[in-house]
Amino acid sequence: MATGFKLTRKGITAHLEPGERTLLRGLFSDVITMLTPDTPAHTDPLAAMVGMDTSAEVPRDPALLRLLPDAVHGNDDDALEFRRLTERSLREGKIGSLQAASLALESNQMHLDPEQARHFAQALNDVRLVLGSRLDLRTDEDAEALHSITEPGDAEDVEQYLALVYNFVTWLQETLMKALLDTLPAR
Repeated sequence: MATGFKLTRKGITAHLEPGERTLLRGLFSDVITMLTPDTPAHTDPLAAMVGMDTSAEVPRDPALLRLLPDAVHGNDDDALEFRRLTERSLREGKIGSLQAASLALESNQMHLDPEQARHFAQALNDVRLVLGSRLDLRTDEDAEALHSITEPGDAEDVEQYLALVYNFVTWLQETLMKALLDTLPAR
């Protein structure tokens, strides 16, 4: 069974079983697939360099929209223009963090430096956003219902299994964030 992240002399460490690492790698891969743009990078070198994508559109998939929300509310034209100027680089940054987090899963015992921990935290957050969207998580009551499913034997359908996965990823992220907070100097 996994041990959560802790700050140790070797950095931020955790132990994950092979099945847990396989699960996380699969989740990271699924989110990478979601984030990979349908169209190739712009042929204009300047547009490609700054991450501009003139073909970007508002995602139809609610989970992808959670990962790439509109930055401007109340003005669809401005929101779309902002999306076209920033979305490709946002996607690439998220994909990079997911790939880095996946690489960190190579051994049961993980040792993360601060940069690796940041990538891993972002990857876990993106997975939670997708799972939360798929589970239609919207209110505190929805969250409480999800958190009540704690045992694998409690999962009777796909949604309850996803709730278990969501709870595992949430717990892992909480321990990582606590370990990152422990790296901050005391006030």
